[in-house]
Amino acid sequence: MSAAAFVLAINLFVAGIFATAFGVVAAYQRSALGARWLAFAYSFGVLNVVFEFILPFQQDHRLLSFGIFAVFLLALAGCVVGLAHHYRLNPPWLLLAVAVLASLLLNLSILDMPRASFVRNLLYQAPYAVIQAIGVGVILANPRKRALDLALLVIYFISALHFLAKPVLAMLIGSGAAPQAYMGSTYAAVSQTVGAVLLIANGLMMLLIIIRDVMADMTARSETDTLSTLLNRRGFEDRGDKALTLAARSGVPAVMIVADLDHFKQINDTFGHAAGDEVIAAFAAVLRDCAPPHAVLGRLGGEEFAAFLPGANLATGRLYAETVRNAFRAGPRGHMGVDRTVSASFGVAQFVPSDHLSDLLRRADAALYQAKTDGRDCVRTVLSEPARPLAAARVNGTISS
Repeated sequence: MSAAAFVLAINLFVAGIFATAFGVVAAYQRSALGARWLAFAYSFGVLNVVFEFILPFQQDHRLLSFGIFAVFLLALAGCVVGLAHHYRLNPPWLLLAVAVLASLLLNLSILDMPRASFVRNLLYQAPYAVIQAIGVGVILANPRKRALDLALLVIYFISALHFLAKPVLAMLIGSGAAPQAYMGSTYAAVSQTVGAVLLIANGLMMLLIIIRDVMADMTARSETDTLSTLLNRRGFEDRGDKALTLAARSGVPAVMIVADLDHFKQINDTFGHAAGDEVIAAFAAVLRDCAPPHAVLGRLGGEEFAAFLPGANLATGRLYAETVRNAFRAGPRGHMGVDRTVSASFGVAQFVPSDHLSDLLRRADAALYQAKTDGRDCVRTVLSEPARPLAAARVNGTISS
């Protein structure tokens, strides 16, 4: 077995592994459309290698040579489509269709050109580089690029350059007198070795990106309350604790707001649980719409909600709570199935450097209890320990301690 054939056998094995891996991800996570396309692409890669092994035994190489080119081109295009789907971008269908069709026609036109021709080799490899360049564009269009995405970008860029460099290499060391002699050439050994490295790097990086994002999606789902679409208690405590730690290290102020829907049991008993669910969803929407960009919002359970606002002082937190209270109270009720005014009570607590998240929640709860005691549908604030009695001095519907 020649060196090129040995490397090609490795490529066959590697392409099969990645096709299986992406297929397993697609089967496990049915929403992972990108993984399905990548499984399809690497399956075509397997077919490409099989064709390469058959080629030396053909008297007329043209049909199989065209098949090798077409299958590998479609494999590269499939990877680009898979990437676009994974990044939740519209695949560049028109651009890919034009590039693939033009490339196939171009390949048909050069089948009988002299194999040693530099122009022929360049026209053969350039379509692959074009598809990889489209892949670079897809990765650049992803607005949430992180380290793995940037690494994949580099791999795609190197891969495009590698295809453009192959005609020069073929001219320098020769690629075999005929297509059937390709497997025995030094060029084939070098080309397949570089291709194997890029194949493994590309497949591994895409697999890591998909697994990273699937795991992130699963974590987000486990931390999200399905009714309100806010964080559940577990998610709120995890994100809130991180945000509080960051605020403490940065020395920025922060406040905790705890809210509770007023007379929620009566709403459920009078109008039904479906109406109660609509009220919860409507309040969560107001809480989200009024929140600053870095707020951590959660539904702690039942009709109780919380918002942690990094960078906000007590006055800002009170203003946010008042804004939510007024917007929710004045909002339309028809879609909620409730024919009476619905309201909420709020407790606001100022973060102090010694606080843990539980301390801050406890003080905000104490302020919320005061709001309930004072007749509901109002905002109350507290600065220090919950053991301190809250003063009764009212300021625009709130009290300060």
